[in-house]
Amino acid sequence: MRELIALDVPASPDLVDLIKNIWENGDGFAPIDQRLPHAAKQQLLSIMKPTKIIDCSGNTTRLGGGKPLQDSQCLAMATSGTTGNPKIVMYTHEQLAASAFAISSFIGTTSSDKWLCCLPVAHIGGLSVILRSIITETSVMVQNGFDSDAVSKAAKEGCSLVSLVPAALQRIDPYIFRKIVLGGSVPPSNITENTYATYGLTETGSGVVYNGTPLQGLEIKITEEDEILLRGPMIASYYRDNTPITDSNGWFHTKDSGRYTNGKLYVMGRLDDMINTGGEKVFPAPIEVVLASHPKVDQVAVIGVSDKKWGQAVTAVIVAKDRANPPLLDELRNYVKNTLPAYCAPTRLIVTESVPVTALGKIQKKLLASHLNLK
Repeated sequence: MRELIALDVPASPDLVDLIKNIWENGDGFAPIDQRLPHAAKQQLLSIMKPTKIIDCSGNTTRLGGGKPLQDSQCLAMATSGTTGNPKIVMYTHEQLAASAFAISSFIGTTSSDKWLCCLPVAHIGGLSVILRSIITETSVMVQNGFDSDAVSKAAKEGCSLVSLVPAALQRIDPYIFRKIVLGGSVPPSNITENTYATYGLTETGSGVVYNGTPLQGLEIKITEEDEILLRGPMIASYYRDNTPITDSNGWFHTKDSGRYTNGKLYVMGRLDDMINTGGEKVFPAPIEVVLASHPKVDQVAVIGVSDKKWGQAVTAVIVAKDRANPPLLDELRNYVKNTLPAYCAPTRLIVTESVPVTALGKIQKKLLASHLNLK
């Protein structure tokens, strides 16, 4: 029986050796987010159904109700979406290798490169850095979370490649690394030439589109409803409950909207985030990119709120850089209209002290709307 071993351990250099040992023994693993309270960990374990668990003291405990691995599955990863309970994505060695080699080829990884892992390893964006280094036999340094001083020090000590999210990128000098892989949320509009803005989901094993260009082996199709469909050797096939991830033709339906023209993918946003205002279909992501560049805006989320006149009102929820001097609605409207059509300009403004985000910086919009009592 091939075991699925839950790893309730923090990120560290020892984690790399632990993963290698598990794989060499023919088993697989499932990382557990160290920030979860005990009850949430127990709920996650009940969905993952591991056969064993290793805790931070190195103790191994066999668990009741565990489910062995199938075929060449070697990793179980909880989705890090912004709504609902997580799904458990199952990866095979072949899928992880396809991702690792395609990324390494695209960014031109060499034998002298060294990866830095400083994102949460309970999410695929962080863990994939370690897995990529193991599979391609590239050096890696593992840090337990992002710290700007520690990251800068790592670059001085030889780390040349790093995976970051936009909030982390803003806190360092991007030129200290040879290449930066950026994911997690909407990228800023002014990224440097050594930075790749990526698009991917947990089911794709990491980012699969770099600056709009698909990795080798990835196919992209846009449906009549503008949904992005992906197909390729790096995309996972099943969830833990054996539900297929792809359709009968191998396509993964992302539930994201986009356009694919001249070999470039333009992601508009989640289909269920689309705002129908006055008969116009508006996606929040382009508006958020514009508003995020406003000098008075620290964080921003754009959501649709029920409105008798427009059907839905384009509503900007912002955290101001200077809480005593937040931007005014007309100020933001004019700012948006300089770049986007007038119907994209927000008709409502809510200034708040904070917005709920995931560990990778994605704003949890449904939770935000609930906190603000919006419909």
